[in-house]
Amino acid sequence: MSCSLLEFCRLQELKTVRDYLFHSHKTEPNEEKNQTDNELSWDTSDWESAWDSGEYNEGKATSATVVEEDTRGQSGPWLQDCAVSLSPCSDLLVVAREQKAVFLSAKWHTDDSGREEMTLDVSWTGILSTEEGECVNSCICIPLASQKRSSTGRPDWTCVVVGFSSGYVRFYTESGVLLLAQLLHEDPVLRLKCRTYEIPRHPGVTEQHEELSILYPAALVTIDGFSLFQSLRACRNQVARAAAAGSDTIQPPPLAYKKWGLQDMDTIVDHSSVGKSVMTLCVFDQMKNASILGGFNASVKGSPPAMSQYITVGGGPYTGFYYAVEGSSQPLLSHVALAVASKLTSALFSVASGWLGWNKNKNEEEVAQKQKPKVEPATPLGIRFGLPDSRRHGESICLSPCNTLAGVTDDFGRVTLLDLARGIAIRMWKGYRDAQLAWLQVPEERSNWQSSVSAFHPSRHALFLVIYAPRRGILEVWAMQQGPRVGAFTVGKHSRLLYAGYRLMGVNSVTSQGWQLHTQQVCLLDPITGALRTVNIPFHLALSDKKSERAKDMHLLKRLTAMLKSREVSPDMFENEGKSVLLDIRHPSIKKQALESLLSHKNAPISCLISITSTLYDDLKQEDSNEVDTTLLQLCCSQLKLLQVYTDIQQLHSGADIESCSENDSLKDIEVELCRVAPTLQRYAQLTSRPSVSFAQDSHDSPLPAHIFLAQMEWEEHGALKVTRRSETEWNQLGNFLFWGCLCGKSPIQKVCDTLQQAGICPQQLLCLLLSLWLQREKAVLQKTDEAVKNLHTLLITLSNMKGAVEESWDPQSISPWWQQVRSMCIQSHNAAAALLASFVAHRAAKVSITSRADSQLQSEWEAVSLELEQWVVCVRQLEDVLVLQTLLLVAPPQGAAGTPVAQCSIKSLLEGGTGGIADSVSKWVFRHNLDPERLKAVLQKSEDKEADGKLKDEELQGGEEEKEKSQNNAYRTAELLVALCQRFPHSLSPDLLFAHCCWEYVVQWNKGPEVDIYTTRTTTAKNEGRYLCWAVEHLKLVSSPHIQLGICTMMWSTFIVKRFSAAAFLMEKVGKAPKDRLCRRDVGMGDKAMTSFLGCCVQLLQILMEVTEVLHKNRCPLSFISYYADSAVEEVPAPELSVEEVWCGAEGPASIAELALEQRGVHYPLVQHHCLLGSLLHAAMTFNLKVKPLSLFDNKGKNAFFRDLTSIQLMPSGDIDPGLVSLRQEFLLRALTSWVQAIDDTSTLPSDSGSLILASSDPKADWWPSLCLELGSLLQLNPDILRRHLVCELYNQGLDLQAEEVMLEVEDKDVLGSQLLVLTGQRLSYSLLHSQSQTQAAMELLARLPPTLCTWLKAMDPSELRCPLVPLVQTSRLVGRLIEILPENHAQYSLTLHLLEAVDALTTED
Repeated sequence: MSCSLLEFCRLQELKTVRDYLFHSHKTEPNEEKNQTDNELSWDTSDWESAWDSGEYNEGKATSATVVEEDTRGQSGPWLQDCAVSLSPCSDLLVVAREQKAVFLSAKWHTDDSGREEMTLDVSWTGILSTEEGECVNSCICIPLASQKRSSTGRPDWTCVVVGFSSGYVRFYTESGVLLLAQLLHEDPVLRLKCRTYEIPRHPGVTEQHEELSILYPAALVTIDGFSLFQSLRACRNQVARAAAAGSDTIQPPPLAYKKWGLQDMDTIVDHSSVGKSVMTLCVFDQMKNASILGGFNASVKGSPPAMSQYITVGGGPYTGFYYAVEGSSQPLLSHVALAVASKLTSALFSVASGWLGWNKNKNEEEVAQKQKPKVEPATPLGIRFGLPDSRRHGESICLSPCNTLAGVTDDFGRVTLLDLARGIAIRMWKGYRDAQLAWLQVPEERSNWQSSVSAFHPSRHALFLVIYAPRRGILEVWAMQQGPRVGAFTVGKHSRLLYAGYRLMGVNSVTSQGWQLHTQQVCLLDPITGALRTVNIPFHLALSDKKSERAKDMHLLKRLTAMLKSREVSPDMFENEGKSVLLDIRHPSIKKQALESLLSHKNAPISCLISITSTLYDDLKQEDSNEVDTTLLQLCCSQLKLLQVYTDIQQLHSGADIESCSENDSLKDIEVELCRVAPTLQRYAQLTSRPSVSFAQDSHDSPLPAHIFLAQMEWEEHGALKVTRRSETEWNQLGNFLFWGCLCGKSPIQKVCDTLQQAGICPQQLLCLLLSLWLQREKAVLQKTDEAVKNLHTLLITLSNMKGAVEESWDPQSISPWWQQVRSMCIQSHNAAAALLASFVAHRAAKVSITSRADSQLQSEWEAVSLELEQWVVCVRQLEDVLVLQTLLLVAPPQGAAGTPVAQCSIKSLLEGGTGGIADSVSKWVFRHNLDPERLKAVLQKSEDKEADGKLKDEELQGGEEEKEKSQNNAYRTAELLVALCQRFPHSLSPDLLFAHCCWEYVVQWNKGPEVDIYTTRTTTAKNEGRYLCWAVEHLKLVSSPHIQLGICTMMWSTFIVKRFSAAAFLMEKVGKAPKDRLCRRDVGMGDKAMTSFLGCCVQLLQILMEVTEVLHKNRCPLSFISYYADSAVEEVPAPELSVEEVWCGAEGPASIAELALEQRGVHYPLVQHHCLLGSLLHAAMTFNLKVKPLSLFDNKGKNAFFRDLTSIQLMPSGDIDPGLVSLRQEFLLRALTSWVQAIDDTSTLPSDSGSLILASSDPKADWWPSLCLELGSLLQLNPDILRRHLVCELYNQGLDLQAEEVMLEVEDKDVLGSQLLVLTGQRLSYSLLHSQSQTQAAMELLARLPPTLCTWLKAMDPSELRCPLVPLVQTSRLVGRLIEILPENHAQYSLTLHLLEAVDALTTED
C-alpha cells in the first residue's frame, strides 16, 4: 500500500461560482469575447512560474486529469484570489471574494450503477458586506455539535464566520442568515482560526479549551469557545422563533473574549494559537525562564504558572513567540444584538456594546454610522523571543494536530519546520514558492487480536506534513520529523489545499465518549474539474525499513506487482517468483493479498497457479496450528479445489468420448413444433444474421481465463460452491465454458454434469448458467437448430434429475419452482427465437418429469399435470407471438427512412407496457418504415390488390429490374408478416387501436423536430418530419370510432398543438403580417414554411373534432358561429369496448392511447368552431403572405375565448358586430381571394411531378380556397355576395373569363356586378384602342367613328389596373354579351353597354 489521492466529492457548478464572483470583470462586449474564444491564445503563466521557481517537477506518482474546456474561464488561478473554507465534515464549502460569497452544500446522488456519490451544489449566493468599501479577508466554517441525546457528538449545523477589512466579524448560518456582527478592533481582519476539543492521547497532556482567534495587524482577539457556542445557539434559535411567530428578541448570554496588543514585531501576517503548555515544565526550565524574564533577582514559584502560547509570522522578527500568563488579563464581556427583526417593528435591537444587525432602515443606518460601537483597548503583550531574520518575511503558519510542530512558509520559497516547545527551527525545505501546508495524522492499523491485547494502551499515530507547491504543480507528503518523502502527486498548478485544523465545536470530555466522527483532515480542490480529493497515507510509511516487517512485506508485494505488470513473463519465472515471494512474506494479510494478485492475473498458466497454491498450502500445514492464519489456510484449500474443478472441466471438453442422444417421443413432439414455426424462424435468422464488428478478445470461442473462473466461485461455510454473478459478460463466459461443448455435441453431457454436481454447485445456478448461455448464443443455435435442441433437452433432463433440483416434497397442485425458473428466464429474454426453442424443450422435459413422478406415486395427478402444463402452453403461445412481433421489428426500413434503433421486446416488456404496448411497438415500426396511411390500411384489410402493389412500386427506389423485383418481394413478405401479426393479435392490433397509436407516434416525432423542409419526398431524403403532423392527421381520419377520434383530437390539441398555435397567433398579431422565417423559428420553433403546414394541419384537426362531435350528439344545428350555445346533448353512438387476447390478459402498465382517449371529456362545439375559424384565418395569412392582425378581427369576448380548454364553456360573441370589425374582416377575405386568383394564374411555379408529395394544406393553388373564404364570410357575419362579386371581378381582371362565368351564376345582386364589370370592359377596350403599342389604322378609324360619349368614357378609363390586359377580343365580346344579359334595360349605363357591344363587334369583324 502506498499514498493515494482519493476523490470523495465533486463541485457541480464551479463555473457558476466563478462567473458570479468575477462578474464585474466581464465587461468586454460579446463580439470581442467570441472573437477571443475563437483565436489561439497563449497562457504563459505556467512557463513563467516554473522558470521563477527554478525547480523541476519530480515524483509524478499520479497523472492529473486534463479537462480541455473553457480555457479562459477555468484554467486561470482564480481560486487563489478567493477566501475558501471547507467544513471539517465536508458538508459546506464557502468561496468569497470582495463583497460576494457563495455557499455550496453537500448532496447525495445515485449514479447509473446504483452507487451513491456526494456533490457540492450551490445553496446560497449573495453579498455579505454591509459597510461601504469593506471586503472579505478571511472566512472559516465551524460545525457545531448537536445537544440532543440521540445525536450527541454529531454535527447539528455549521456556522460561517467571516472577517472583513472594516474590522467586523460576522456570523452566518448555512443559508446565509446573519446571526451576529462584532467590531472588536478597527483594523482589518487578517486571519480567522479555530481550535476545538481533542481527546488527549497520553496521560499528563493538558486538555485544550475551544476558542476562536482573530488576528489584526497589531492585535489578537481570542473568543472563548463555550461562550461562543452558547451565543450562536441562542441567536439561531431566536432567528427561527422570529421567522415562525415574530416574537420579541431575548438577550443571549454575553461573549467572553481577550484582546492582546502584540508588541515588538514590525509586521504580522499570520498566527497560530497553541493554547496552554502541552507538557509540564521541569524545574530547570522553570528557573531558566524566570531568570531570563525577571533577571538576577527574579523569584521562582513552586509550580509554573499556566500560560497560553501564540506564534506569529511576518517580519522583524521573522517568527515571534508570545506567552500570555493566566490571570494577567481579565476576560472582557461583550453584549450581543441579535440580527432578527421583531414582528411588530422592522428595527433591530442593538446595544451600545457594538453588536450590529441587518435589515435597518435608512435613518438607523445613519445613526449607526455616526455612533460607532465602543472598542475595548487591547492588553499589551510583549514578545518573549523570536527567530530574527531581517531579509526573510513569513507568509503563513500551519499548526500540527499535536500542537508541538508548525510549518512556516516565507517569501524566499522555503518551508521551515518549527519545534514549538523549544522554539527552534529543526528542518527546512527549499524550492516551494507560494507553498500551501497541511498536516495529516494517521493512526496505526490494528487487527482484532492486537486490539484485545492493547486495549488499555493508546494507539500510535504517525504525523505527516503535506506541502502543495503550485508553481511546480506537485503535492508532496513528508514523514515527521526527519522522515523521507513518502509520496508525490502531480496535481496541476491552480489547485487549492484546504486544511481546517479543527473539528466540532461544543464537544467536551463527556460528549466525546465513543466519538467516531469521520472528517477529512486534508482536501485538495481542483478548480478545473471541480474534484475534491483527500490524501490517504498508510501508517507503515512512517516506520523505518530496518525495523518494520510490514514494510519489508510491502516491498516484496510491490516487487511481485511489478513482475505481474510486466508483459514478458515466462511460466517458469512466474512460478518461481510467486513461490519465493509468498514464502518470504511474513504478515498473513499481505501474504493473502499477494496470493490473490497471483490468482487474479489474466495470463497466469493454470499449472503454475496449482503449483504455487499447493506450495503455500504445504508450507502453512507445516507451521504451528496456533500461529497459522486460518483464513489464509482456508483460502488456499478452496482455491486448490476450484483449480482442480477448472482442470477437470477443461479436460472433459477436450476429450473425444461423446455420448449419443437417444431418440424418444419428446424429441418427436419437439420436431413437430419446430416444423410449425420453421418459416418464421428462418426469416428471423436471416434478419439477425447481418454482419457486425467484433473483437478477438470478445469471441465466444476464446477459452475462459482461470482468473475469471476463480473470481465467480465462492465457497460457503457448509461446503457448497456458490457462483457469484459479477457482470453479464463474465457470467456468459462461465456458462460458455461449462456447457457450450455439451450443446454442440463435443463433450459428454453426463460426465460434465456429474463433475459439476460433485463440485457442489447448486443445480439452480447451473440451470441459470445454461439458459443464459442458450439465450445469449442465439445466432449459433439457429445455425444448427436440430442438434442444439436435442442436446439442450438432454441437459435439462440431466440437471432436473440432480439432487436438489426438483424437491421431493413438491406439491403437485402448485407450480414447480424449478420449471418456473426456466419460464421466468424465457419471459425476460429479448432473444425471441432462443427463448421459444427453450420453451419447447422445457415444456416436453417438464411433461416427461411430471409423468414419471405421477407413475412413481401410483396415482393420477390430473390437477398437477394440468396446472403446470397450462403454464407452459400459455408461455409457448406468448413466445410465438413475441417471435412474430420481433421478426417484424427486425425488418430494416427502406433506404432514406428515419433511423431509430430497433426495439427489443420480450414477454415481460410487453406485459409491463400495458394493453397498448404491442400497438405502440408496431406504430414505432410503421414510423421507421414510413408507411403511408393508405398503404397501412390496405395491409390491415388484407387487400393486396393491384392498386396497393402499384403504390408499393411507386414507393420503391429506382434501380435495375432485378433490384426492383427484389424490393417488391421483400415488401410483399413484410406485408405478409404484418398481416400474420395482426391475425395473432386481433384485439391488440385492431385497426382503430393501431391507427390511434400511429397517429400519436407521428405527432410525438413531429413535436421533437417540427421544422424541416416540407416539400421533400420520401424516396430522396432521410428526414420526413415535415409530413409527420400531416400523416398523424391522416391516421386519425382512418380511425372509425368517433369516441377514440374525439379523445385523440383533444389530447393532441392540449398536449402538442395549442401552445405553438397560440404562439403563432400572438406573433402574427404582434407583427401585423405573415412573420418572416427568423421570427417563426424564435417564437414558434419552426420556419415559415413549416408553420404554414402546421396551421393547415391545425384546421384539419379542428374540423375532425367538429365532425366527430356532430356524430356523437344528436339535434346538432348546422354550422354556425353565432346562434349555437348549447352544451353536449345525449350521446347516440355507443363507445367501443377494448379487449386483449386471452394469453395477454395479464398486462399491467400504462393505459393505451385508445383507453386514454375514451376517458376524455366532450368538447364545447362553439369553442372548437371558434378556434377553427382563427386557424383558417392564420393559415390563409401565412399561405398568401397577407397583412393582418388576426386577433383584432374579433371582439373582446372572442379574444378571451381563444386558447381555453376545449371542454370548458366560454362566453362566445353574440348579437351585432362592430361595423369596424366587419370592415376589417371583409377587407382580409377580399385580399385572400385576390391572392388566390393571382396564385392560380402564376406560371412561375411549375406543377410538381407525380413522384413528389406537396402537402395539400399548404398549396396556395388549391381549388377549395374560394369556398373556404365564403364559409368564413358567413361565420364572420359578412355578405357572401360581396365576396362572390369580388371573386368574379378578380377572375376577369386576371383574364380567367371561363372560371369567372361559373362563379357569376351564384351572384345575387347582378346590377352591382354589372356596373363593376362594365368598368373592367371599358379598361380592356381602352387598352386595345388607346394604349396598345400596335395600334392599327382600322382601330384609329373605329375610334373616330365612336360616339363622343363613349370615346370620352374610354379615354377616362385606366387600363393599368388590369393585371392581364392582353385578352382576346372574343372573350371581351363574350363579357359584353354577359353584361347586356344581366343589366336591365332601364339601367343608367345600358346604352353605354350597347355602344360597347357595337365597338367590340366592329373590332372583331376587322380582326
